[in-house]
Amino acid sequence: MQQATWRHEAEIATPEAMHDLGVAIGETLKAGDVVMLTGALGAGKTTLTRGIGQGMGVRGQVTSPTFVLARTHPSLVGGPELVHVDAYRLGGPEELDDLDLDFEHAAVVIEWGKGMIDDLPNLLEITLTRQTGAEVEAGEEAIEARGVLFEGYGERWKEGITW
Repeated sequence: MQQATWRHEAEIATPEAMHDLGVAIGETLKAGDVVMLTGALGAGKTTLTRGIGQGMGVRGQVTSPTFVLARTHPSLVGGPELVHVDAYRLGGPEELDDLDLDFEHAAVVIEWGKGMIDDLPNLLEITLTRQTGAEVEAGEEAIEARGVLFEGYGERWKEGITW
């Protein structure tokens, strides 16, 4: 994999804050941008992607495309469409290629894309980790904070972004 041109770390305390981060990211995405989400089951990848969809102003509720592999959400505001991919069940880059994704005209978010799209230009990799022991009480339910590592690759992310 190529060297990151930009790197930033953050901690997100709640699912609502993860969604809000996604909204901020979605407001900055352009056609040709690819976001790879890495993290364990339940780390917040789909919550983040829902926020990205809201920030991009796309049609339809963003849900995990685990069984259909990819969903396309057209823009309602004249921006690029959002293509949301769940590569968990794919066997390798060739199966991802078979999906014939429009990387040039859409903003593409790929969950579980590690090892499949690592060398794409304009790649933003977001790694989500659970911060064991760091909890915020919300009613009766404890919500674990998430660590977020942003790594931008290529000219698009060279200057970084402030959210």
